Amino acid sequence: MATDILVPTLGESVSSATVARWLKKAGEAVAVDEPLVELETDKVTVEVNAPAAGVIESIAADEGAEVAPGAVLGVIGASAGAGAAPAKPQPAPAPVPAAVAQPKVETPRVPAGPVAVPGTHAPLPAAAKMMAENNVTAEQVGTGTAKDGRISKGDVLEFLARPAPAAPAAKPAAPRAEEPGEERVKMTRLRITIARRLKEAQNTAAMLTTFNEVDMGAAMALRTEYRDVFEKKHGVRLGFMSFFVKACVAALKEFPAVNAEIDGDTIIYKHFVHMGIAVGGPNGLVVPVLRNADKMGFAEIEKTIGSFGKRVRDGQLKLEEMAGGSFTITNGGIYGSLMSTPILNPPQSGILGMHKIQERPMVVNGKVEVRPMMYLALSYDHRIVDGKEAVSFLVRVKESIEDPRRLMLDI
Repeated sequence: MATDILVPTLGESVSSATVARWLKKAGEAVAVDEPLVELETDKVTVEVNAPAAGVIESIAADEGAEVAPGAVLGVIGASAGAGAAPAKPQPAPAPVPAAVAQPKVETPRVPAGPVAVPGTHAPLPAAAKMMAENNVTAEQVGTGTAKDGRISKGDVLEFLARPAPAAPAAKPAAPRAEEPGEERVKMTRLRITIARRLKEAQNTAAMLTTFNEVDMGAAMALRTEYRDVFEKKHGVRLGFMSFFVKACVAALKEFPAVNAEIDGDTIIYKHFVHMGIAVGGPNGLVVPVLRNADKMGFAEIEKTIGSFGKRVRDGQLKLEEMAGGSFTITNGGIYGSLMSTPILNPPQSGILGMHKIQERPMVVNGKVEVRPMMYLALSYDHRIVDGKEAVSFLVRVKESIEDPRRLMLDI
């Protein structure tokens, strides 16, 4: 019995995927739950496992094809000889006397199903049944993808799913001639989505950026003083990201417009903070979400962010973990960035950019001192957030980092 390999549900707001790589070929045997094919979505890579044991009868979606949830990727047939009972020997027919032997009459054979076109092989049984039900001929389907070119059920499904032939389109412009030493590589689906969303943010939002700088001395001293006991008690290192998450949560409560979004001609204010944390992975930047970050302590924040980082590197992050963020923090400082203007993550109205900590001469109480300083950047949607709110928000973040006791006392 044939079993279809289907595209799984891809998660919130993800309507299609690209077939990135087949791990098995047509004709190969597979076990239940064995990885068969990798799908690349706008956000992550999804691995599809075998729904049943058997042999890959056909592949309906080649590498590079775009597929939707529920679409057929291929077909798994029963293993050769599986469940087949041995034929019982039949007794030889009694000899017929020559005197009464009847002359042999040739009876024309009538095909039981769709007939293969010359040069091809007959459709597989499941394919033949479907072709008969849909009045499809083997000539229309063409050469199949099953063994020896036989037409499979997946080939028929693919043929039925094809759109009606459209009028000839204008001939596309020829690609630019490559110079010696150049290499042409197709963009990944994730990279295409990143480009589209960033351009969408620039085209849609009235995006502005305001800057400030923060003295990291107090936070660094607190971290040094309690680093060992914190790690011993909670099993995780105390980083600076938890300080900034807590500082942003406090500022978002005071300035809720920075945590809101536009829906048509209305503004949606959120009485929670789902904090997006930008994480660099092997295939690009992704933004997993700390859900209800306003209810998290320092240790829980650090543990969750650490888990995100590991699973992003291993390609194990789930789609639902990247949905629903209300505000985002991105840290270009880990790559050495001194200052930047982060781009909004639609439909959010605010994103905080952290940068490299660098010692600089600062005037403190009338004296010049060398202090560990960091530039902060807040990009915001001016359609929702006024300049005064944006500047005040960033000042609150600065005050909380420069005096971490404010975070402990919730002031």
